[in-house]
Amino acid sequence: MTNRNIEYWVIPPECDAEFVAHMENVLETYEKPYHPGRPVICMDEQPVQLIQETRQPIPATKDHPKRVDYEYERGGTASIFMFCEPLGNWRQATAREHRTKFDWAEEVASLLDGRYADCEQITLVLDNLNTHTIGAFYEAFEPQRARSYARRIELCFTPKHGSWLNIAENELNSMTRQCVGGRRIGELEILQHEIAAWSTDVNNTQRGIDWRMKIDDARYKLKTVYPKIQC
Repeated sequence: MTNRNIEYWVIPPECDAEFVAHMENVLETYEKPYHPGRPVICMDEQPVQLIQETRQPIPATKDHPKRVDYEYERGGTASIFMFCEPLGNWRQATAREHRTKFDWAEEVASLLDGRYADCEQITLVLDNLNTHTIGAFYEAFEPQRARSYARRIELCFTPKHGSWLNIAENELNSMTRQCVGGRRIGELEILQHEIAAWSTDVNNTQRGIDWRMKIDDARYKLKTVYPKIQC
């Protein structure tokens, strides 16, 4: 994003052992061969503003584009949850009113009970937020059920200032550009319908995700991130 003479980037730190450790853990996870019983899933979240029209838009004609009144009303906020399986040619976008530990636990549980019900374990790549914890299952479900989920999930956290390592962030950016960006969506139910339709369409037309960066690439291209060893 550019603002006058400023370019905004996620600038990685220098000589940060914790960043390197988490980064290499994520990259090593992406290098694992596909295993249908132990798939790698990526997830990310994005808050969105619900915008309602104050006047009915005028449909486009052959002479004029669609006309929308400049005035609008804020309809509250929502949170989009993006899940994708890089080697499985699959992604899913859902929306909720909030993004609490309870919401996160319910979203993950729905995957473990649904698409991945027959998997012995999944690895979930995600940002290290305070809502992304195994303890969230215990806040949302009774202990026996929570423990059953905890046994079947391995969390792989991206480093701070390293969200670009999360493939789900790329999918979320694509969904924003192709589906909700520049549109006024005023109700949660409509948002849910629109992003579900996007997920279905992309799953039907797009192949899997080809992640190219390996650990050796990171060690060469991101040398400044690695600590200098004192001999």
